[in-house]
Amino acid sequence: MSETKRIAQDQLTRYFDAFSKRFLMDDSPEAADVEVVGGDVGGDQNVASRVRLLGVDYDPHTNALELELESGDHRAYNPREVWAVEEPDGFISSLQIVRDDGAKELVNITRAAPGA
Repeated sequence: MSETKRIAQDQLTRYFDAFSKRFLMDDSPEAADVEVVGGDVGGDQNVASRVRLLGVDYDPHTNALELELESGDHRAYNPREVWAVEEPDGFISSLQIVRDDGAKELVNITRAAPGA
């Protein structure tokens, strides 16, 4: 059964480094959908759809959570809260990033099929 957890600010770097190394560094084609909802974006915006996810990284110097996508990087600046839906084996199937401006970034990650 999956578990929803809030990732503390001081744990973001370690948490996403571990996830990326374990699940994304093996050339398997995990894909992500990224959507920005609310805030000053003028409505919901689809940023990426079914794009290969290469890594997730947090940079404390710029206060940005970075999604390394095959189509180009996407950064969520000033995350106030980061929530993850984590599967029993540690795979993150969904992220919700709440930014300081009130916008939410929703990231759904599709696991690669076995042998893909």
